[in-house]
Amino acid sequence: MNAFLRGLTPPQQVAALFLIVFGVLTIVSIGTLLVGLRERRNAAHGEAWMREFQDFRALLRTTWFMVVVFWIGWALGAGVATVLFGLISFFALREFITLSPTRRGDHRSLILAFFVVLPIQFVLVGTAHFDLFTVFIPVYVFIAIPVVSALSNDSSHFLERNAKLQWGITVCVYGLSHVPALLLLTFPGYEGKSAFLVFFLVFVVQTCMVVQHLIARRFAYISPEDLAAKPARHLSPLRRTLQKWLARQPFAPNISRSFNWASWGAGMVIASVVGALMSFITPFKFGQALAMALIACVAGSMGHLVMKALKRDRGIPNWGKKGVGVTGANGLLDRVDALCFAAPIFFHSVRWYFGV
Repeated sequence: MNAFLRGLTPPQQVAALFLIVFGVLTIVSIGTLLVGLRERRNAAHGEAWMREFQDFRALLRTTWFMVVVFWIGWALGAGVATVLFGLISFFALREFITLSPTRRGDHRSLILAFFVVLPIQFVLVGTAHFDLFTVFIPVYVFIAIPVVSALSNDSSHFLERNAKLQWGITVCVYGLSHVPALLLLTFPGYEGKSAFLVFFLVFVVQTCMVVQHLIARRFAYISPEDLAAKPARHLSPLRRTLQKWLARQPFAPNISRSFNWASWGAGMVIASVVGALMSFITPFKFGQALAMALIACVAGSMGHLVMKALKRDRGIPNWGKKGVGVTGANGLLDRVDALCFAAPIFFHSVRWYFGV
């Protein structure tokens, strides 16, 4: 099998990768659908199990979304991928701004963000002006936004309004623009395979998020007294051991009820090992792939926690009401929030270490 894959051309190798991924996702989706139909006809599990099942289905939909987006981007070329991510960035920023209060004095700044900053950023990416696109927003835009806002003659909550818009541009435009930029990186002997690099980033980050979520849900915190009081037949010795090591109280319960250091560490370890095992599809060696996967997972998981804090600040459970975005983007930020933080860290780590 390995010899067969190595004998394929780079485009054929990438196509085979997506074919395998789509096949696995299809099998999992069919299984999930059958389980859901069975539960609907004859409920055999409790409410807690159904919540976990619904969470898993939400993660599966997010995975489908990411895979389809990246497949379209690869199939139609780097230029189309850049345009596609520009559109995703536009809707993500619109979702962010829609759920954040604005004033009349912000209109000029919003026009600048949506119709000047965003297009220029992705044009710089598409033309591979890496040195300029990495500083365009953090330097020039961050100075221009408050200047335009000051010219609107509205000083009410000036700092908060500008900080909110600058933060939205950073996450939704600057962060996401680094994903298509990965398609334009060139490594000696790795020509035509940059889609593997994007897939590597998305796969390890998504693996980290899924593992962290499932462990936190599966091994919910139980006090030592309650754990000791449970009959032995209810918890096997292995389950008791895992419960002891993995079940922890939420570290930041006001932000996330599922985030704790044990599940986070397990997600880091498993996703990093998975990334190392995938080194054969990247320009990295085993140890390099392990380190790059760890960097991406730390950035993505911490970014996801930050975006949860922003949602709590806005008083919403997700960026779209029950998963349906108020902008028609269907909770887009919930699907790409970890990637918005992981992509720039991963991109610059790769460029710095390999000098590309």
